[in-house]
Amino acid sequence: MRKVISCVYVEAKKLLRSRIPLMAFLSLTLLPFMAGFFMFILKDPSRAHRLGFLSTKAQLAGTADWPSYLGLLAQAISLGGLMVFGFVMTWIFGREYTQGTIKDLLALPLSRQRIVGAKFIATTILCMLLSLSILTLSLIIGWFLQLPDLSLATVQRGVLLFLFCSSLTILLSTPVAFIASASGGYLAPLGFVLLTLILAQVAAAIGYGGFFPWSIPALIAGLAGKEQAMPTGANLVIVLGTGVLGVIGTALWWRYADHC
Repeated sequence: MRKVISCVYVEAKKLLRSRIPLMAFLSLTLLPFMAGFFMFILKDPSRAHRLGFLSTKAQLAGTADWPSYLGLLAQAISLGGLMVFGFVMTWIFGREYTQGTIKDLLALPLSRQRIVGAKFIATTILCMLLSLSILTLSLIIGWFLQLPDLSLATVQRGVLLFLFCSSLTILLSTPVAFIASASGGYLAPLGFVLLTLILAQVAAAIGYGGFFPWSIPALIAGLAGKEQAMPTGANLVIVLGTGVLGVIGTALWWRYADHC
């Protein structure tokens, strides 16, 4: 157990010494600010017209209230998180290959599964901390906007939905680690992240999002309407299976692949 903690500490130190946490945080801060700006416009469209934020011909749908705001944030983290969490996963696994440290790392008196596990744990902790920080910022922005329909039950539901969708999105980022390890770099996993982001929206648009893992968090968040927002057992099995396969595939690659 002590070795596992030491490995996680080392991987976390690598992350903290890099610019990845700051870059990821700054990227995710766009989500609450964009959601807040959208609520600001919906709250008073005439004021948005006067300030030049909105064309007089523009037609906006939706209401400016806490349930809509929190639902929009959950959708944003479900899609934007695919890119940001995938980027973090790409860096922590791909850097060993691009910086030539993979041979030194594997020469340590540690099992390869322990190294892989430490990388996943450190990345998961970072992504959860990023999600919590963005959630806190979102609540502050919503409070400043003075959105209606504020209640403890509404905030609790919105927070739980946000954290649930965020957790599913982090879980769906594990295959990126396998792509980064198998390709030995950054380009292929980043391409994979972009492809899944595009396909997630396409699958949701044509009605097959429930079968495509990377679409499911956004559907649960209400991207396709409330009628598809309730997750089924099959949806959760698909997401869980995808995440587990990503972890297992990465561990097996590190154990059996030729890293010379």
